[in-house]
Amino acid sequence: MQESSRPAHQVSLGRWELPIELLVVANLIALAFETVPELSPFWHQALWSFEVFCAAVYTVEYTIRVFLAQPRWRYMVSFYGIIDLLAIAPFYLMVAFNMQAVRAFRLLRLLRLFKLVRYTNAVHRFRRAFAIARDDLVLFGVTALIVLYISAIGIHYFEHDAQPERFASVFDSLWWAVATLTTVGYGDIYPITAGGRLFTFLILVLGLGLIAVPSGLMASALSRVRAEEAAQKDAAEEKAQARDWTD
Repeated sequence: MQESSRPAHQVSLGRWELPIELLVVANLIALAFETVPELSPFWHQALWSFEVFCAAVYTVEYTIRVFLAQPRWRYMVSFYGIIDLLAIAPFYLMVAFNMQAVRAFRLLRLLRLFKLVRYTNAVHRFRRAFAIARDDLVLFGVTALIVLYISAIGIHYFEHDAQPERFASVFDSLWWAVATLTTVGYGDIYPITAGGRLFTFLILVLGLGLIAVPSGLMASALSRVRAEEAAQKDAAEEKAQARDWTD
């Protein structure tokens, strides 16, 4: 994303952004290594020291961004501001309450992955596409929930008498409906009656369509975003050429 397109409250750190991006990647890799059972106490201490270093860097980065942002509160309540804050909050909570081994706090460190969003043009393009297709996606999501509920009720009435343990209620049938509509089909719960199998076939066909609809919406929105970016680039080049001719 070009610097000129940044909102006023989003601050660029220039050449320091690439090292921070690499540090985020290294930090996430270190998080995976912490789960290795055979890790020696030396490496546990080394990984914790690296975590302290990363937290210090992220804290300095957050402080600088807050100080330079105009207005500051806009950055603090923005998506990136909240992500930057959540990137350091678990560390200080673990230190303050002496809960370094609590997995919930360690898992929250995965939120640092979202810090990479700031530096990825493709993600910015995807976000703009999502904003374009948001209303259609919300409508589709509501429709999908309705179809999911109807599927759970239908399979319950087809299979309850034959499999009272597996399809004991509509709520139990919801798991089958999710696995079927998403075309995952885990096989842990499936129909055995003729009516249930026919109903499952219809739901599977419907599930294929449910997967295709949001994909088509996002593809169309991404194409529109690319066209807008190309038009903006052409306009900027024409403006630059006109300025050169004027000079």
